[in-house]
Amino acid sequence: MKSIALITGATSGIGKASAHALARLKYCLIITGRRAERLTELKSNIESNYGAEVFCLPFDIRSMDETQKSWDSLPQEWKKVDILVNNAGLAAGLDHIQTGDRNDWNQMIDTNIKGILNISSLVIPGMVERKHGHIINISSIAGKQTYEKGAVYCATKHAVEALTQGMRIDLLPYNIKVTSISPGMVETEFSLVRFKGDEEKAKAVYNGIQPLKAEDIAEILVFVVTRSPHVCINDILVMPTAQASAFYTHRETR
Repeated sequence: MKSIALITGATSGIGKASAHALARLKYCLIITGRRAERLTELKSNIESNYGAEVFCLPFDIRSMDETQKSWDSLPQEWKKVDILVNNAGLAAGLDHIQTGDRNDWNQMIDTNIKGILNISSLVIPGMVERKHGHIINISSIAGKQTYEKGAVYCATKHAVEALTQGMRIDLLPYNIKVTSISPGMVETEFSLVRFKGDEEKAKAVYNGIQPLKAEDIAEILVFVVTRSPHVCINDILVMPTAQASAFYTHRETR
């Protein structure tokens, strides 16, 4: 069987773009997400366009039970994952800490932190046994800088940064690469999810700016996974030209 990549959160945005990018590199794909119909549509599209083999695993990564059952359902040959892309993540709400919604907090913590741990705990042992593998954690500028009304989201992405560094240290003896890709403003469903479907609020986030696209991050992912075996790209921070940090942007006015 060809090399296998497992991508979480593949139903939209960076995960979906990464699936297309890795299919072009002839990887067999395991794509995961909560929306089964989107996974099926993506599978059909990839198989018809690239001829890649695709296995769909619809489940909620926040649940260890669902994650375990989905992993157990994979044929044994599909469990030999070469690349794990921990992409599933979200922001929920934009509030000061004193007025934050506990449900939003739990959703972010369970998805952004526990989700990575749930799937990684199942994939990593095989990588260790084979002494081969590459883990790419999709983090954020929010993992490096904290901004107003984003305390809990930023905390979860700071945790992703710590997990990435810890994985790299723990897995060093086993020839396993660990990479963090931290985007700034990327126009995907991110803001729409954060603002719970409010399209006007979501669109306003990118007013006057040409943000990154999901495909831009997928191109970086391709660069990362195609380096020589002795080269590991540890950490990449990428933002649109109009963004200097989590705090500073230049917006064109008309």
